[in-house]
Amino acid sequence: MKTTSPFETSGLHTVLGASGASGIALVKELKKRELKIRAVQRSACSIEGVETAQANLLDSKETANAINGSSYVYMCAAVEYKTSSWQSNWPLMMKNTIEACLQNNAVLIFLDNIYMYGPSPLTVPFDERHSQFPPSKKGQVRKHVANMVLEAVNEKKLKAVIARSADFYGPNAKNSMFYISTLDRMLEGKGPQSIAKPGILHTFANTTDNATAMVSLALDPTTYGQVWHLPVGKPIKPEELISMINKELGKDYKISFLPPFMRRVLSLFIPALKETEEMLYQFENDYVMSWEKLKKQFPELEATSYPEGIREMIASFR
Repeated sequence: MKTTSPFETSGLHTVLGASGASGIALVKELKKRELKIRAVQRSACSIEGVETAQANLLDSKETANAINGSSYVYMCAAVEYKTSSWQSNWPLMMKNTIEACLQNNAVLIFLDNIYMYGPSPLTVPFDERHSQFPPSKKGQVRKHVANMVLEAVNEKKLKAVIARSADFYGPNAKNSMFYISTLDRMLEGKGPQSIAKPGILHTFANTTDNATAMVSLALDPTTYGQVWHLPVGKPIKPEELISMINKELGKDYKISFLPPFMRRVLSLFIPALKETEEMLYQFENDYVMSWEKLKKQFPELEATSYPEGIREMIASFR
């Protein structure tokens, strides 16, 4: 396992978006490593044994105050899953965060997603070198925001890491594709639904694995200035996923695949489904992410098995 010097492990680790599933996992990982933590959320909240702060990241002064004194800043904040919100809020939030990190000479660890890759269908598997011609407006936003970070690295000497996650699942992950229309329905005694095509392979990331990897990246200066794919489990089909959840719940639910016409009808009444329409290419073709680069850097990292991750996720919602 890689070791870090006392200089690298000392200092304040600030988590932006600490109330989300990824933020919660990060705070837990930082506590496990006995590192100094500040948890930043938009609304006031207390976390046992952790300094907390309240900030709206759309406000530059509030962002600067939240990051003041930090050595490491983990950008895990979320924006409403709506294209217009992403277009207006993400660039401003990132601008404020980058400026505050530069003022504090802090390392920025940006929890990114993989929407910027394209065109569709993507190479199977795809890695950090894949072409970036995003087929969606949300993907265009993610590409722009990631480029803001990389430009600040090259032009302003920002110390930063871009950590890209596949669709995630895990404890408290209520915005996960594992949960929406799947686990949430099964916990209510209803059959799961999927927007994917039957038999399509997909890779998922566990929030706990993401947190472990992100802290490892933060504490290793040789990773700075680069993009890294976070751990994912083996490629899995929707039917296999439901089978694993059924086994954990002791049920035998059958999955319903929503045909295109039904998705269009339902999207008239379900805004979240309408916003997902442009992302369907991820579920109509095999969508398999490689994390070989990270494995070579940190051979000790492992991806949580789906049965174990599902068990932990279900327990968190029960």
